[in-house]
Amino acid sequence: MTAAFHLQTAGGIADAVRARRASATEVAKSFLDRAAALNPSLFAFIELQRDDILAQARAIDTNISNGKDPGALAGVPVAIKDILCIRGGLVTCGSKILKNYRAPYDATVIRKLRDAGAILYGRTNMDEFAMGSSTEHSCYGPTRNPWDTTCVPGGSSGGSAAAVAARLAPLSLGTDTGGSIRQPASLCGIVGLKPTYGRVSRYGLIAFASSLDQIGPFATNIDDCALITEILCGVDPRDSTSVDAPVPDLRAAIRRGVNGLRIGVPKQWMTNELDSTVRESVNLAIDGICAAGATRVEVDLPRAHLAIPTYYLVATAEASSNLARFDGIRFAHRASGVHALIELYGKTRDEGFGEEVKRRILLGTFVLSAGYAEAYYNKALQVRRLLKDDFENAFAHCDVIAGPASPTPTFEIGSKSNDPLSMYLCDLFTAAINLVGLPGISVPCGFAKGKNGPLPLGLQIVAPALREDSIFAAAAAHESATDWHRRIPAGFET
Repeated sequence: MTAAFHLQTAGGIADAVRARRASATEVAKSFLDRAAALNPSLFAFIELQRDDILAQARAIDTNISNGKDPGALAGVPVAIKDILCIRGGLVTCGSKILKNYRAPYDATVIRKLRDAGAILYGRTNMDEFAMGSSTEHSCYGPTRNPWDTTCVPGGSSGGSAAAVAARLAPLSLGTDTGGSIRQPASLCGIVGLKPTYGRVSRYGLIAFASSLDQIGPFATNIDDCALITEILCGVDPRDSTSVDAPVPDLRAAIRRGVNGLRIGVPKQWMTNELDSTVRESVNLAIDGICAAGATRVEVDLPRAHLAIPTYYLVATAEASSNLARFDGIRFAHRASGVHALIELYGKTRDEGFGEEVKRRILLGTFVLSAGYAEAYYNKALQVRRLLKDDFENAFAHCDVIAGPASPTPTFEIGSKSNDPLSMYLCDLFTAAINLVGLPGISVPCGFAKGKNGPLPLGLQIVAPALREDSIFAAAAAHESATDWHRRIPAGFET
């Protein structure tokens, strides 16, 4: 095992720590030094508590010295999106309204990472309350894409994606409400998984849209993604939406191959309006999986064009309800110089929320209001059911569905800031998957030519609910035939 831990897989690091070829403390120091040098150019991390991280690492080394099993992620740093509760730690959701708020308990996924021997490695930047597709809507400022620092890393989990892409952390956690793991994974050239809704407990996740939110991992390769996903999955009595289903053996799925696997390609996803480089790269990736034994079939998603309007009605309605709790009474920021309760509510929320969050709260409140709920929100729920029917009909003819994760490569910071509708279309191919609760992954599938160098592209693979094994089988076949996942942004190799 060399000292260049950032070039090692998460599984390789854990093996070395368990075998005492390296110590967790050495690993932690290596990544902390790397982040100190490189994070300022990206702002992937909001916070890195060096003393706490090294204390975690030393505790792992002590356990190993005492003969205790350190866990499957022994000594592996895992970066955490600033929306997941870590007991005693700050959690702000990228918002002024939660400034200085400290979590009173651990999220279930945090407890599972601790039990697996992982090092909880800093808080990553995000769009405020996970509302955005670029990680520009953060009270801390934007995160930059390591492939081109004039461009966005995607969002809302852009900090977590950029940290892994730049090899500042081997693994990270994000959340996906309409594509917020898969889209930044695509734009940063890494692997990002949104599990089936309910597969991973949401306990300790500060909610944006409760029927859509899902926690998932980022990794540089399929093996590492499978390793951490198996740890995160499982039923949780503290989450009423948690699914009681066996945890899949994803590493076995990786090894089984794709002979006989049917890959459905929706004609609605591969139109001439799609960026030509994205379309060509996705088609080549699908052809590569077929060369390994799969079969390509065309499938129909007739209401695919309704996914974005449906998503933004459902998501904003749920957001307006979930964010009502941030009122200046119970959490963090409280406006001063007020003389009435209604004034306190209004001033606190005006000072604490950013423009994008305010926009979505207003839209959500409108679509739930008397006289409009039937015309908008209830109609969106009906279309959501029809979208589910479309996917069920498609899966009658295929085992997985494949297509683009993002309609375009990354774009320059600020280029869409004044055009919310254009920003919302970044979720064109991902939002429907959240509406119907399916698992989906983005894996690197090529590069587009950018002004300052190559820009990554992602292949999205979707499966029926609880069939993450099919996703990993297809993704592994793609990865084994390419080297896209091994590419590291210029300036971040050493």
